[in-house]
Parts: sequence; C-alpha cells; structure tokens
Amino acid sequence: MSQQHSAADPAPATTTIARRRDWWRDAVIYQVYPRSFADSNGDGMGDLEGVRSRLPYLRDLGVDAVWLSPFYASPQADAGYDVADYRAVDPMFGNLLDADALIRDAHGLGLRIIVDLVPNHSSDQHEWFKRALAEGPGSPARDRYHFRPGKGENGELPPNDWESIFGGPAWTRVADGEWYLHLFAPEQPDFNWDHPAVGDEFRSILRFWLDMGVDGFRIDVAHGLVKAEGLPDIGGAEQLKLLGNDVMPFFDQDGVHEVYRQWRRVLDEYAGERIFVAEAWTPTVERTANYVRPDELHQAFNFQYLSTEWDAAELRKVIDRTLEAMRPVGAPATWVLSNHDVTRHATRFANPPGLGTQIRLAGDRELGLRRARAATLLMLALPGSAYVYQGEELGLPDVVDLPDEVRQDPAYFRGAGQDGFRDGCRVPIPWTREGSSYGFGAGGSWLPQPATWGELSVEAQTGVAGSTLELYRGALRVRREHADLGAGDTVEWLRAPEGVLAFRRGEFVCVANTSGESVTTPAYGRVLLASGELTEADGEAKLPADTTVWWTTA
Repeated sequence: MSQQHSAADPAPATTTIARRRDWWRDAVIYQVYPRSFADSNGDGMGDLEGVRSRLPYLRDLGVDAVWLSPFYASPQADAGYDVADYRAVDPMFGNLLDADALIRDAHGLGLRIIVDLVPNHSSDQHEWFKRALAEGPGSPARDRYHFRPGKGENGELPPNDWESIFGGPAWTRVADGEWYLHLFAPEQPDFNWDHPAVGDEFRSILRFWLDMGVDGFRIDVAHGLVKAEGLPDIGGAEQLKLLGNDVMPFFDQDGVHEVYRQWRRVLDEYAGERIFVAEAWTPTVERTANYVRPDELHQAFNFQYLSTEWDAAELRKVIDRTLEAMRPVGAPATWVLSNHDVTRHATRFANPPGLGTQIRLAGDRELGLRRARAATLLMLALPGSAYVYQGEELGLPDVVDLPDEVRQDPAYFRGAGQDGFRDGCRVPIPWTREGSSYGFGAGGSWLPQPATWGELSVEAQTGVAGSTLELYRGALRVRREHADLGAGDTVEWLRAPEGVLAFRRGEFVCVANTSGESVTTPAYGRVLLASGELTEADGEAKLPADTTVWWTTA
C-alpha cells in the first residue's frame, strides 16, 4: 500500500505547482464526479471534503489536474447540470469553505483544479427564471431565456419542431400560455445569449471562481449557447440521429465564438496559465478546431476519438485527422476514452462494434479489460493532452444491471432521446476490499455497487504487479519522464501488420495490436511498458491480441 497522507498535512515544497508555460498542452487531467468519488460524512453521497481527502491518491497516480463535475447549488434534476446558483456549493457537497480548502490543498500537492461551468442553461429554480415566470409575457426578465408564443389556433403547439436531447419536444408550456426552450430536461431552460445581461453575468461568474483560485473551466455544451436567428424549424423528426453529423440551428452556430473571445480576455487577466476546455459536439474535428483558435479556448474534447471502435485503421484515421485539424490553430489534440456520459470503455470494447457509446450489455469482460488497458497505453502515447475518468484506472466496467427503480438519469425517464443508461458509469468507485461501500463512505452509496467491486478496489490493486492501477501509475510516470512523450503535433507511422498501429516519436515507439490474434513485429528497443505479456527473440517481438507496447530506442 502506498503511503497515505492527510489532506491537511503541509505539502513538501517540491510538490507546489510549477508555473511552467503551456502546462495544459501535455496535461493528464482526471475527471472527478463528486457524488461518486468519496463520501466524508456517511450520507451515501460523495462530497468536496471526500475529494479533498483523496487528493494525495491523485497526486501519487501522477495526474496534472483534476476536473470536478458540477457541485453548485442545484435541485439535481440532472445531477447538478441544472444550476440554481453558480456562486454557491450545494449543501449535499459542502460549502464554499470546503471548495476553498480543496483548491488550496490541491495546489499544495501540485495539482490544478478545473471546475465545470454550465452556460447553456440554468435550473428552473434559478432566480432569473423564477422571476421570468412571475413577471409574465413581455417582461424584460423573460428576454434572458427563450420564451415564445405557441403555434396553432390557441397557441397549443410548440413554437418550432426542435427536439430535446433527452427526448420529446424541446419546449414546455407555462400557465400563461407561452412556451420556453430547453434543449435538455424541462428543468433546464436555455439562456438567451443574445441578451447582454447573460454575457455580463457569466463573465462575473468566471471572475468569482478565478478569484477563488481555480485553474480553469470545462464548458458544458460549449457548442449550444447561440441559436440560429429566428429559431427556424429543422423540418423533420428524429433529429437526434443527425447530431454529430450536421450543423443544427441550436448547435455549433458561428456566433458562439465571440462569446469565447470575450471570455478569453477575462481569463487572460489572471496569472498562472488558466485554461478553458470545451465540450463541443461538432460534425467534424475541423469544426471543433474553431473553438481552440489562439484567441478563444485552449482545448476541446475529442469526441470523434472517443467514439471510434477498437480498430487500427479507424483509429489511425481519427488520429491523423485530429492532428491535422489542430495544427493550423496551434492547439493541442486531446484524447479521451470515457466520461460520466458514456459507457466506460472497458465495457464498450467488450461488446460488438456498432452499439454506440451507450450499452446495456456486460459483454466479454476479460476481453473488454484487455482492450481497455491496450487503448489506454495507445491514448497516453499520442501527442497532446489526455483525460482520465475516475475509476478507469481500476479497470471498472459499467454496472449494466442496475435495477430500474434506482436509476436517476433523467434521459431514462423520458423514454426517448438518449438511451438513459448513464447511471452505469456513475456508480461510486471502490477504495477498499471490504465495507458496506468498499471505502466510498460509512453510509453506503447512492447507487448500488456490485459484489465484485472489492477486488477492483484501490486497496486490492495497489502494489500488485500487472494490475490496471499499477499500469496507469507506470504509464503516467514514463510519460512524465520520457522526453518524447507529451506535447507535440506529429507521429511518424511505421510499417505494421494489418490490425496493428505502430508509430515513432523521437526515441519512443508505440505498437498497438487491435487484432484478435498474436502478431510479430520488430523489437524496437528496450520495453518501457506493456499492457500484456509479450515475448522477444532474435530482434522480433510477439504481441498477443489486444496488447500495446511502449519501447525506447535509446
């Protein structure tokens, strides 16, 4: 077991954040989903003090920064992505003093803190929206959201044909007859970003958290703020099937970029290389590059990579296309395999291709873990920045057999739109072999954990050669120490058998066998790390199926 540290202990001076330039270009950023990470008070729900107590674990894992999913005051209609007060911590997670202590302790341990920002919509319990309802049609308060009269003889039809991402119409009618727009749940009314008060408010919110010391913001639905003028009909049903394939009148509008230019000017007022990260679902990686031009945001999630199957040819295409798209704007590529909205890749890769990113099948778990480990080494070898979702370093699968009565994903209850199975990747993570919640907290967990969780815990894997946790620790250590890993924008592809990716970066070589059979490749030098067993003889290496190897030629 690695040495444990109290979060309250003073950190050695050597762990204080190094103010190096462009740290974000090769950062490994760890996503914490606060309600499922660690529970300090035994109420079954994770909290900020729980996160704070586990910061030494994240420091020892070797990540550079921690991204916290929303912990703001919220009715929790969508797990905190419905914000009622952007300057307050929800009591279920703690208070502002807890947030301040977490930020300070993280900095003392050499970790940066990135917080989620939700600018596309608020909660319907936000003071602005409650005032808009109270003041009625034609009031200035309603201009901060998208209120419209309905169509039909008596206004009984929605103002246009837009569909909610969670299924059903994107409009809800209020008692006075008007309708309001919500691209997500009815409890999440969309802001009207054409109104200057909205921009003023969010620039103030940015400064509030920057003054608290955060190192950046992950921008939720960064592609959705600006809507096409006049809110035109799309002209057909099943619009959600088009998402990611076409520019929609409510997503990826060009006007959104002026918002981010204004935000960048605010961020640049602060020292310490603060950053913006965009959750921007766009039709192409080339359009994603628009969000990370030099005067806008710093990074954008690479959803094209996340959505790619475990297939060498397809992976090479998306890697090349990503690097080519980012090069002209001077932004780093980002790579990610899992997050709080998609099936964990240990389960995704355990199932046949073509099922998408939401799967309710356990699949071949041994196969899924083997591929997940190999995919991780491939991802961490690529030029740019990488994101790790909590628990993937333990090889956690999705929990696919949650009883319907415990599910909380709002999309599950809508009966259309998203599949609604996001709860499976949000089950609280295990820290110890035993206990009612495997070390998550003294009072159980808000979603039930499988009986097998203990053997996947941090305690069970720490110090165990070949465990997934030690693979991650080793990979992040090598990534920090090897001069040819991290930042950059090119790879040199090497000849390889069908189903195999092989590339060089200086004196570093990565070979990933995505095929279902063993393959023979050159032995490129000294093995730094491998996701599975391999044999070498006479200058050749035999790689098992679904295995990635790192070599150094030095």
